[in-house]
Amino acid sequence: MMKRVLLPRAVAGGVALVLGLSLAACGGSDSGSGGSGSFKVLVYGDASNKVEKQIVATFNKTSKVKAVLQTIPGADYQQKLQTIINTKQAPDVFFNWGGGSIQPFVKAGLLLPLNDMIAKDPRLKADFLPSVFNSAVVDGKPYGIPMRGTQPVLLFDNKKVLADAGVSEPKTWEDLLSAVKVLKAKHITPIALGGGDQWPTLMWYEYMYDRIAGPGLFDKAMSGDKSAWAAPESRTALSRLKELIDAGAFGSNYDSVKYTDGGSVALVAQGRAGFELMGSWYYSQQQQDNPDFAKTGLGYTSFPTVSGGAGDPKDIVGNTNNFYSVLKKTKYPDAVAQFLKLMYSDEFVKAHMAIGNLPTTTNTTNFLNTATDPAYAKYQYDLVKAAPSFQLSWDQAYPQSASEAMHTAVQQFFDGKLDADGFIKAMQALPTS
Repeated sequence: MMKRVLLPRAVAGGVALVLGLSLAACGGSDSGSGGSGSFKVLVYGDASNKVEKQIVATFNKTSKVKAVLQTIPGADYQQKLQTIINTKQAPDVFFNWGGGSIQPFVKAGLLLPLNDMIAKDPRLKADFLPSVFNSAVVDGKPYGIPMRGTQPVLLFDNKKVLADAGVSEPKTWEDLLSAVKVLKAKHITPIALGGGDQWPTLMWYEYMYDRIAGPGLFDKAMSGDKSAWAAPESRTALSRLKELIDAGAFGSNYDSVKYTDGGSVALVAQGRAGFELMGSWYYSQQQQDNPDFAKTGLGYTSFPTVSGGAGDPKDIVGNTNNFYSVLKKTKYPDAVAQFLKLMYSDEFVKAHMAIGNLPTTTNTTNFLNTATDPAYAKYQYDLVKAAPSFQLSWDQAYPQSASEAMHTAVQQFFDGKLDADGFIKAMQALPTS
């Protein structure tokens, strides 16, 4: 989902994939000549599409070469992108999570290094926070421009459900276990989980491993040292997760619930669940689906501390941002470069602030008070700023070829179909490059 994200990830909202558009490419390569034509911009279908539509409309007001926005529903995005990326239906510009999500495309020679664009317009790099921009650098070359907002994973809650049960937002793991017990006794699902999508479940592993072992264990595994997964800290993290599962925290039907069709989102908004662990895009999703609840009933906090763990309690996981990458074969590189400039514009920042997203441009702090919920924007900003480690979502850090096996192992451990040894063996078998 850390995005991904959301992997950001969210409800499709009825958007459909449009791949059959014919392009009016009569101008050939733009090459700065001002020729007419159009290029395709492909994005993940969710609540943030509102901003992407606005930015495309702004670009098209002054450009002879037009941008054509296309969306793929969130649950299908990765699979369909893989299917079309090397075909005539491929977009010119596409949404991704940086890191492992674009590494195979770089190796296949499909992506355009952005060095030349940045040389002509240094702000394409300088106007973004370096730690975020570098998430889309592969083999020393930049292949992506940040295009949404930073997406730390937070523990969201229904404030009324918690208040009625006499439960506070948990500061510690013991607090969370206690809250689970109280909510369960009141016949409320303690924690909503879109287990049918699998990636929301992964977020629990990401935080627990970080809290128990710190970021070093995962970094070691990503470097190719598979022994990291068998470390004592790994087994401790799994045992703590099992403790939560066995306590009935997620109910018994979580594998039939999805985030991507709005199921888990509705459970919290309707008061049938107390908590949900999700990326910060959750605010904009609730704002779209349940605006009154988002305005007055939605609470949020950081992941609890875990006693005895080596991880810093200020560490966060999620997606540093999403990115636009450019296909090498685009006919309109100059127009695309002009389009990408809008990703650091004041209009872009304010539009994302309005739906609860937090852009990672250097001018973001100037607009924190313009957000729909300034307190939420400032909370995110302070959380990211103070974090010693911001670990990218595992399924985005690993190459996409590892995602299916990873998600299966994650789900099967939660379901009791894999024990700790089985989970460790599955993670050791994942490709890291």
